[in-house]
Parts: sequence; C-alpha cells; structure tokens
Amino acid sequence: MKLSKNFTLAEIEHSSTAKRLGISNEMPKKHIDNMQRLITDLVQPMRNDLGPIRITSGYRSKALNSAIGGSNRSQHSKGQALDLQFWKRGEMNNEKIYKWILESGLQFDQMINEFDFAWIHLSLKEAGNRKDVLEAYKDKEGYTAYRYA
Repeated sequence: MKLSKNFTLAEIEHSSTAKRLGISNEMPKKHIDNMQRLITDLVQPMRNDLGPIRITSGYRSKALNSAIGGSNRSQHSKGQALDLQFWKRGEMNNEKIYKWILESGLQFDQMINEFDFAWIHLSLKEAGNRKDVLEAYKDKEGYTAYRYA
C-alpha cells in the first residue's frame, strides 16, 4: 500500500528484529490513519525538498516495542512516529532534517535529536501537537535521558 509518492506501508512496517523474533508487525487500520497523516503532512514534503529520507524505525507493534525495550507510551506503537536519517553522497547529515522541520513552520508533536544527530525522531498527532524540540543523551548512569533543546 502506498502512503505517498515515495513511501509505502511495507517500508514503515519493516523490522529485521520482528522478522528474526517471529513477531508480527502489521499496523492496525486505526494506526494507518495516523501514519498517513505523518507521511502526508511532514515526511513527504521533507522528501520533496531534501531528497531521499531513510526510515530507520517505523511502526512498532506492542510486542516488538516490548522486545526492543521501548517505552510503553511509544508513539511508534500508535503509528504517530518515525526515526529518520538523511544521507547524501554517502554522508549522513541528520541536522538537515532538524533544520528543515524548524524552518518549515509545519505542525509536529515531538522532534528529538537522538544522540548528537545519530537519527531524528519525529512525531505527529491528530490534535494537541506540542512542538517539543528535545535532545536525547546518556546520563551518568548510562540511561537515556531527554532535555529541551
């Protein structure tokens, strides 16, 4: 199923971990509507301006999310979030995604610069988007923590 000119549902549902563990990662219809909104309103316009965008983590079923140690409140499990990377000529430059979102003026719920631009987490809800811009880092105990950018 095509979600836009450049993105498919199969791409969003793909997970090597789910495949390896025999976990279903099929997105329910109620979550497909959320993902369609995220792709249509944010990711495809970004793709149109910047070029190819790599989805490193898309939809996560509750079983998959649990298997990888994800938060039980993860927006990935609601079809509201994607982790993205931008590559051009063999070089990763995720700061391009970050700057594009900030300059676009488009609605989003959260944008997280994950570990000094290793990837960008981007989420969008149907309503009540917070436009939170955060940074993920490891605290002194080695746990993932977040702060406002």
